[in-house]
Amino acid sequence: MMRVNLLPHREEKRQARHMQFIALGVISIVLGGLVVLSVQVAFNNKISYQERRNSYLKSEAVILDRQISEIKKLRKEIKSLLARKNVVEELQGARSDVVHLLDQMLRILPEGIYLKTLKQKGRAISLVGYTQSSARVSTLMRAIENSPWLDTPTLREIHSVTLSAKQGRVNQFSLSFDLTKLKDESKSAVSGGKRAAKKGRWK
Repeated sequence: MMRVNLLPHREEKRQARHMQFIALGVISIVLGGLVVLSVQVAFNNKISYQERRNSYLKSEAVILDRQISEIKKLRKEIKSLLARKNVVEELQGARSDVVHLLDQMLRILPEGIYLKTLKQKGRAISLVGYTQSSARVSTLMRAIENSPWLDTPTLREIHSVTLSAKQGRVNQFSLSFDLTKLKDESKSAVSGGKRAAKKGRWK
């Protein structure tokens, strides 16, 4: 016996394919939404991480700027203190230089020489004086060379002048030399030995 299917099977297949298409579309939409959401979440995480990093870098930059400002301030203070220290040292050195200069001049100034001016500029010394004999100027220059604190005497000028009717004519001279540190110990020791030997002979 032959069976005939009178149900609308084509319509059912069409509806089944339609439902399958809708299901696939929904699944595709859901998957696409999940992909888009995951990508967005990933980008948001990266953006949030970068923002936190930028905020940290800004805070560290502020700290570094503050530290740099403090370092600059400390450098200025150190520079100021060093400048004061140098000034104090120069003043102390100049004070001791004046003492040595005056002491040496009192020791080495020959008789018959009178000083008019004595000027100091740094370690350079210039003087103007009067003498009856130019030979005494040579004696003064040799004494400067032999001094442990004075060196490099240079005669700048010497000429005859009239001081007064009573004093008559004298030689006015200008001389320059350097104020130095104490010369080597050997020279001082030799000169000290010579002086001691002379004293021994004089006795």
